[in-house]
Amino acid sequence: MTEAEGDGGGRGAGESRSAETRGYAVAEDVDQPDSLFLSLGPPLEIGSDGRPTGVELELPSDEEDEERGEYRDADGISAPFRPEDIRIHTEITTPELLLSRLEQGMLDLAPDFQRRSGIWSDRAQSRLIESLLLRIPISNFHMAYGDEDTWAVVDGVQRLTAIARFMRPELTNLGPLTLRGMDYLWQLDGSKYQDLSGRLKLRLRETQLTVHVLQQGTREEVKYNVFSRINTGGMPLKPQELRHALVSGTVRAFLADLAEDPAFGEATRWSVSDERMADREMVLRFLAFRETNPATHTEKDFDRFLIDAMYRINTLTDERREQLAREFRVAMRCARDLFGDHAFRKWRGGERSSSVINKALFETISVHLALLDDHERDRLVASRVKVHDRFFELMDDWDFDRSISVGTGDPAKIRTRFQEVARLFRGVAEQ
Repeated sequence: MTEAEGDGGGRGAGESRSAETRGYAVAEDVDQPDSLFLSLGPPLEIGSDGRPTGVELELPSDEEDEERGEYRDADGISAPFRPEDIRIHTEITTPELLLSRLEQGMLDLAPDFQRRSGIWSDRAQSRLIESLLLRIPISNFHMAYGDEDTWAVVDGVQRLTAIARFMRPELTNLGPLTLRGMDYLWQLDGSKYQDLSGRLKLRLRETQLTVHVLQQGTREEVKYNVFSRINTGGMPLKPQELRHALVSGTVRAFLADLAEDPAFGEATRWSVSDERMADREMVLRFLAFRETNPATHTEKDFDRFLIDAMYRINTLTDERREQLAREFRVAMRCARDLFGDHAFRKWRGGERSSSVINKALFETISVHLALLDDHERDRLVASRVKVHDRFFELMDDWDFDRSISVGTGDPAKIRTRFQEVARLFRGVAEQ
């Protein structure tokens, strides 16, 4: 049984399957009155429920050398890292031992994953328990070794949550699981763990489970690459969810707080979904580029850049995090005042802009607004018509459009869009 098996939290009846298959949505996937006007718009990211996240899908680069690996073996095969860099230990364990780890705080489900882990329906979770009772092997768990002998669950959150809800519901905040919709053990419908016979309880506790644990000392970019390849179930983790699982600490709550800040919601018209952490990735991008210099950006692995940023945020002082939070709020309010409903969207004039947020525009505009002082921001807002005109010119520039649309993590494209927006804002603010 895979992580995505089941019918919980998924697509509602009658909703399009095509969007789920292709991994993004277009206008016809959005049952809004004006959907027909969006047919030529950008593809949209979609969440696990088949609904748009409110964010434009970033397209991969079409340049030939984009995916070249740094390592090449004796046979000339290119790879992103040396195979010996991967250090994975395989353990045979039991539900009882995993739940003991969870109870002792030695198993990190990530706080928000526990809250969101009810994606599976009760029936899907019941079928997992049924599989264990029937001694049907379930998918392997994948985890990463963390600090102080903890394991971070990367692939298996739904399965482990189902087991905990049934056997030790006090370890979750989701309530106890009552079996229902069983395919074979129909006589157990309506049963809780305490209703099982001693023999069946023992069978559950001692069922053998396979856990692959990525060991300490493995480089972060290797960890992310390995888990992104393993993470191929029907409901795989989104990139920010994977980062969230791999990096614990203060950064988790910090990103969540800023993503829930009213200033962010108002600037984005509350259009960015929080279901798969799309909103937190937006915040992280702002922080990552605010803590580095985009003009000298050279990191080719954008995922590694964002993971490094999460670790860096964990090391910041409370005072620095508070300062960054203030800058973020100021930038959000200024963007709203400056662009109105078109903030962070592809806009070429007129009353209508793209219906979705563009990540590259978001990070570029928000960081530059944060870098300005109050007087400069006030001048921009007062001269918003001039800002708009120059922004429309930028949007018609082929190089700039490519820098916010295709292969946006490429260092050259990052430098291009940040330099152009800086030139625009400074040019107006200093007049």
